[in-house]
Amino acid sequence: MGSIAGAVGATAVYPIDLVKTRMQNQRTGSFLGEVMYKSSMDCFRKTVRHEGVVGLYRGLLPQIVGVAPEKAIKLTMNDFVRDKLGHGGHIPLWAEIVAGASGGASQVVFTNPLEIVKIRLQVAGEIQHAGSRVNVFTVLKDLGFLGLYKGAKACFLRDVPFSGIFFPIYAHAKTATSDENGHNSPGSLFCSAFIAGVPAAGLVTPADVIKTRLQVAARAGQTTYNGVIDCFRKIVREEGSKALWKGAGARMCRSSPQFAVTLLTYEMMQRVFYVDFGGQRPVGSEVPAHKTLLDERSENPHHIGGYKLAAATFTGIESKFGLFLPQFESRLHRPQYQSDGGSVH
Repeated sequence: MGSIAGAVGATAVYPIDLVKTRMQNQRTGSFLGEVMYKSSMDCFRKTVRHEGVVGLYRGLLPQIVGVAPEKAIKLTMNDFVRDKLGHGGHIPLWAEIVAGASGGASQVVFTNPLEIVKIRLQVAGEIQHAGSRVNVFTVLKDLGFLGLYKGAKACFLRDVPFSGIFFPIYAHAKTATSDENGHNSPGSLFCSAFIAGVPAAGLVTPADVIKTRLQVAARAGQTTYNGVIDCFRKIVREEGSKALWKGAGARMCRSSPQFAVTLLTYEMMQRVFYVDFGGQRPVGSEVPAHKTLLDERSENPHHIGGYKLAAATFTGIESKFGLFLPQFESRLHRPQYQSDGGSVH
């Protein structure tokens, strides 16, 4: 379910992700001359003009392949740690942050190789006009196994705080947007994830910019970087501190709807294909049940056994065939009428 949800979310907003990566990789030092893109919209238009609509989806394959273990680990670790740190269904804010950060840290082992291959393919369209064709296999051959983890520190700096911010806000937004019965509609789930994605994506943009610069192969004349600190210093010195926030708008426009689509798909699939491992459904997924015969338990000791078996049978009929049997008042609660017309309860 996490794999399918991640693939749907990634595909839905991938063109925005490509524009974000190209904008972040664009160097604005005066010695480089005129920049290739003036804005995110200009980048989008030029990509379509020179590479076609297909160019907007460069690197999508490794993204889809990678989101399977990434989303599975992130969602599982967040839920697992929340369960361990919570007590009686209540979890403090610090524990929510720790749970989210744990999910973000655990996903880096799959995220970093995915990111570096995706980024190399996303910027390949800018430089491969006269050179050989760049694809997944040429990138993997060029990087090698250790090269797949280039920029991993920056990936930690981005994913750990992102998940530490996103999941607590998402949980509280679900509570705030639920109905009077505590149930979240599809619209509520989408809005909750969208709201949580805005600050989570925006606040970690500097780490994302540094990660992108470290993972993209520098072209002739461009500055090279020797680690996170060196990259940070050179970006600020050559391009100013504002350069650390490049692509923040595109990142928020990509991450918010991506996680909204992903979490909506994931939670709706949980409701349809629910497997009971822990005895609890996700918060906000409990649909208010119709009243059944089990709600009218008899206090009569003579009813023990036969009544319970009958009640279970009729309840099974209701749940399996969609029948709703008529409800009857308990005899103990039925009004008794006196001879003078009055009633005694």
